[in-house]
Amino acid sequence: MAVKKITIAGAGTMGHAMAEIFARKGYQVVLWNHREEGLNRARVLISSDVSGLIEYTVSDEAFRERDLIVECIAENLPLKLSFYSRISDLVSDNCIIATNTSGLSINKMAAAVRNPERFLGMHWWNPPTLIPLIEIIRNEHTRDDVVKTVYDLSLAIGKKPAVIKKDVPGFAGNRIQLAVIREVLAMVRDGVVTPEDADAVIKYGLGFRWACIGQLESLDLGGIDTFYRISEYLMPDLETSPEIPELIREKYEKNEFGIKTGKGFYDYSGEKGREAVAARDRKLKAVMKALYEDGQ
Repeated sequence: MAVKKITIAGAGTMGHAMAEIFARKGYQVVLWNHREEGLNRARVLISSDVSGLIEYTVSDEAFRERDLIVECIAENLPLKLSFYSRISDLVSDNCIIATNTSGLSINKMAAAVRNPERFLGMHWWNPPTLIPLIEIIRNEHTRDDVVKTVYDLSLAIGKKPAVIKKDVPGFAGNRIQLAVIREVLAMVRDGVVTPEDADAVIKYGLGFRWACIGQLESLDLGGIDTFYRISEYLMPDLETSPEIPELIREKYEKNEFGIKTGKGFYDYSGEKGREAVAARDRKLKAVMKALYEDGQ
C-alpha cells in the first residue's frame, strides 16, 4: 500500500513533530487542528526549512483523499471515539487510520472506525524527533498488509518499529516502563535509595546496557541459569501492589507535576527546567549518533 499523502490530526507536542518528520522525508503533509491557535503555535515550533512544505488547516477536508491519517488529539477516549465517528464518513476506503494513543484500547477505538481492519495504533515516543521507537498495535481486525505498510513507512522515516500483536493496556513500552517505575518508587519510599541514586542505577547501569541490548538479550548474554537462581529469591521480594505508587500520588496531590510545574522529584525552577530538557536532548542525540548514525 503506497503512502504519499498524510494528515496529522492534532498540532500539539507529538502532532507537530510528526508533521515535521514526514515533511522532511518528502511526504505530502497536512496538519489539522480543531483550533487555529494550535496551528499558529505549530508554525513557530516547526523548523523554518520545513514549515513551508506543510499545509495547515482546521477544515475537515484534510481527511479526504489521504493515504494515512495519524490521530494525535487529546488522550480522552470519548473524544477520540467522536473524532473517528466523524471522519469515517470523510476518508476513502483505502486510507489507513492510526492513533498515537499512549495506552488507550485500540479495539475500543476501532469500533468507531468504518472498516476497522485498516485501523491500528502507531505510538510514537516523546520527543518524537529523537526517540526512534514506534509501537505498531493491532486491533482484532487489523489486516496484515496494513501492519506491513505502517512498519515499512516507519523504517522509511528512520524509525525503529515494533509490532504489538495484541491490544493490552499500555501496549509493551509503557507496561515495561511502569513496572520499573513501581519498583524504583517502592525502593525510594522504603529508604533503600535516594531518587538521585535510583536514577544513577538506571542511567549508568541498566539503562546504559538497555540502550545497546534488550532485556531478553541480557538474559541470554548473562546466562539464563544465573537469572533463574536470582529469580528464586528476588521475585517474592519485589513490589507487586496494583495501586498507584504512593510517591506519585503524593506529588500529584501537591500539584508537583515535574518540569511543567517547576517541581517534581527534582527542582526545575527558573532556568533549570529548560536546562534539563536541553541536557536530555543533547544526550539522546549523542546516543542516536553513536548507535544508529550508519542506519544499522
